Parts: sequence; structure tokens; C-alpha cells
Amino acid sequence: MTEITGSQTPSRPVALITGASRGLGAALAFELAPTHHIVAVARTTGGLEEVDDQIKARGGEATLAPMDITVEAAMAQLCRSIYERWGKIELWAHTAIHAAPMSPAAQVDAKDFARSVEVNVTALSRLIAFVSPLLPPEAHALFFDDLRGGEKFFASYGATKAAQMALVQSWQAETEKIGPKVHILTPPPMNTATRARFFPGEDRSALPLPTDEAKKLLDCLD
Repeated sequence: MTEITGSQTPSRPVALITGASRGLGAALAFELAPTHHIVAVARTTGGLEEVDDQIKARGGEATLAPMDITVEAAMAQLCRSIYERWGKIELWAHTAIHAAPMSPAAQVDAKDFARSVEVNVTALSRLIAFVSPLLPPEAHALFFDDLRGGEKFFASYGATKAAQMALVQSWQAETEKIGPKVHILTPPPMNTATRARFFPGEDRSALPLPTDEAKKLLDCLD
């Protein structure tokens, strides 16, 4: 099992970012780097190392966790390690997503759909159970909606993203009075690899970069 590596005594609040190697997850890590110790989770070691370089360039520090969020034992070990080293986290941002190829609903690939359910729904359900004990009442948990449910050719992504948001909405309602503070944010269309996969012919030059939107999203927290 891959062990997390990094400082064991951060002098800053800890922020856990699942899906941190690119896109919005990486941008949130960069924005939080001056004030938080970042625990960056993603499958790609190379991507995490690039994020780490950028965090250090911003005067921050990070713990890298090259793990697949669908591996239950790895996520359980990660959360145990966080608890043993730091006791709690102040912020969790979940940006990991499986963006299945677009296809008509009648032609959805069974493997793509199963992977979408595994990453977008099942893994998050387990993560909420594992991470919630690390979040004190004043902590923040951030999730990001993408309104694709019911759109043509978005069957796998739209259905599992909607299920993911329903899961988060339930947790949000359950924690409204006791914490942590669960936020569902809806970023605008951004110039990301996921967007490019869905709209390969689109001129994305006019779309904002995730780094442009990260601060705006974090400013929404109370």
C-alpha cells in the first residue's frame, strides 16, 4: 500500500483535496497553499509532483497521496494516517470524477457505466464515512455540481453526477445544525481536460481557467 509522504507537523490548517493532480483540484491546492498544508490525492504520481512544485513555489507545503479513491483499503489507511499525524482537517474539497465518453443512452458502454458508478458514487459514499470523523463542526467540505442530468449523450456522466449530488445533499441536510459545513458549488464552464473531452471541437480560449475560478469558489465559504 502506498504511504503518504510529507511533513508530519504542519504549522497550518490541513486541507484534503481528492482529485488534486489537475483541473479544479490542482487550482484549489494552489490557492490554498499560502494558508494550508495540502494533502493532495490523485492516481497520477507525476501530476501530483507537478502540483507539489507549484505549491512550493507559492510558499506552501504538501503531503502527496498517490492513491485511487476507489480502493477502499487505501482510503481507509489515508484517513487513519491523517488522524494519527494531525488529528483533524479544516477543509475537504472533492473534485475527483470519472467522465465517461458521451454516447446515446441506448448505447452506454457497460464498463464505462460501472466505472462511473464506482468513482462518482460508491467511492464518494465511502469517503464521506472515512473523512467525516476528521472534520470538526467548523470545518468545510466542498463539492462541485455540473448540471448534465437528462442532457442528451450524457447518460453515464449525468446520471452518476446527479446521484453524487443527491448523496451530498443528504449529508448537507444532516449536518446543517451540527457541522461540518457542507457546500455544493457550481463553477462556470472552465477550460479543463474534462470539458475538452465532452466538447472536443469547442473554442475554449474564452473559457476561464480553473486557477481563475478557484479563489472565487473559496470566497463563497462563510
